[in-house]
Amino acid sequence: MIRAGRTAVGRQELADALGMTWHTFCRVKPYNAAGFPAPVSSEGALVLLWDLEQVVAYREGRRSALPTGEDDADLLDRREAAAVLGVKPRSVDSYKTDPRLARHVVVVGGVEHWPRAAVRAYDAARGAMSAPSGRPKGSGDMVPRDLLPGCIAELLDANPAVTAAHAVDVLGVSTSTAQKHLQQERAARIAAQMHAEPGLGAAEAADRLGYPPAVRRTALKAAQQLYDNH
Repeated sequence: MIRAGRTAVGRQELADALGMTWHTFCRVKPYNAAGFPAPVSSEGALVLLWDLEQVVAYREGRRSALPTGEDDADLLDRREAAAVLGVKPRSVDSYKTDPRLARHVVVVGGVEHWPRAAVRAYDAARGAMSAPSGRPKGSGDMVPRDLLPGCIAELLDANPAVTAAHAVDVLGVSTSTAQKHLQQERAARIAAQMHAEPGLGAAEAADRLGYPPAVRRTALKAAQQLYDNH
């Protein structure tokens, strides 16, 4: 995470801070040297970021410790936001279109981050969402359509075998809407699993994800198409 009040930099800015040309930086890879400050990116991040104050201190032969504890102004990437929300990072990819998160996004080194306070506030509002009661059949969707992907992702995180009927009960959407969004999210997750494990078939990926045959049939073809198109 990017600690409150600190500045993080990517590789290009890191080279500038160390006074290196890009060619020299790529050849020397100074960030691999013993004692070089560790990246502040979350574990497993593809794009690495470093704390600028720590880098400058290292350049000058000093050490600079990062602040400890949690601050509402800490900037969290998708993995860290997912940990706060208790979901998988893929769910954050759906949630981030929600205006309650989208208006707080901060892009650092090409990586999206959100203030800890915004993530906590979103989590509180998300937890407050309850199933509609006494909703007549065919009365129309209760959850705004732009929020549906995130809600569907949350249901799948909790139960990979969730049915369209359960989504209708919890979210107040029509059966056709629930079926469509569940199929789309399952297909996207199956395709992602296939990309993560080359050679894995769609049906096997669905098994790995815990999708029983009764709820995955329509997603398999869509998943294969997604996989083939990427």
